[in-house]
Amino acid sequence: MARGWFLPLAVTLGLAFLYAPILSLVVFSFNESRLVTVWGGFSTRWYGELLEDAQILGSAWISLKVAFFSACLATIIGTLGAFVLVRFHRFWGRMLLVAMLTAPLVMPEVITGLSLLLMFVASETFLNSHPLTSGLFPGRGVVTIVIAHTTFCAAFVAVIAQSRLRDMDQSLEEAARDLGAGPVRVFFDITLPVIAPALVSGWLLAFTLSLDDLVIASFVSGPGASTLPMVIFSKVRLGVSPDVNALATIMIAIVAVAVIAAGLLMRRSARQRTS
Repeated sequence: MARGWFLPLAVTLGLAFLYAPILSLVVFSFNESRLVTVWGGFSTRWYGELLEDAQILGSAWISLKVAFFSACLATIIGTLGAFVLVRFHRFWGRMLLVAMLTAPLVMPEVITGLSLLLMFVASETFLNSHPLTSGLFPGRGVVTIVIAHTTFCAAFVAVIAQSRLRDMDQSLEEAARDLGAGPVRVFFDITLPVIAPALVSGWLLAFTLSLDDLVIASFVSGPGASTLPMVIFSKVRLGVSPDVNALATIMIAIVAVAVIAAGLLMRRSARQRTS
């Protein structure tokens, strides 16, 4: 008898522990009062104030640009890495490639951010020390954040692409090769359309990870290149305000849409594999 009510109760308490704070944040983002813990009536005034905050809008635009380009580059690099690992079983440097693709998955973000920071500082010093390469390094800013996020997100895309490539029916590629198609045409005409849902899922996941990242971006960013999580963190250190609740609610909505879309695409890809 105890087993019948224990599991639903445990699930309910677990979900409440995880999502009750998020739900309260969303609710209080529509609070009229300036006090975040006192309900003063329903209002959308804080969403309107966000549209007038130049710092928030600027950092949001930087975050969207960084997330878009990072997701695109990570999808390309992760797909190529996954294709090499799945299709070419033995080659020189395979273990090194596996280590490079899986290291960001298990390495703490602090270590990743610090190592990338040291690499960017060393690269800038080396390039500026030679007259021919002086000024080529743009300095820490949007470009370095994109490079760092691409390094971080490519590992997640590679995992998703590898899973889809392993389950793919290789007889389709073999039939295309028998009909005279070259490797490049087989990849773009056969392989790429089949794994496209997984790649879209990987792109959405990379976009979400880049949009939410704070630790790595804090290490590799420069003056005038503060992302939205960095701005939120700086605001929260001075105390939570209602406009921060509204901004967090918008970010939760964007991330939720991206995660749901990625989940639906992965489910569709799984159905295609079983059919």
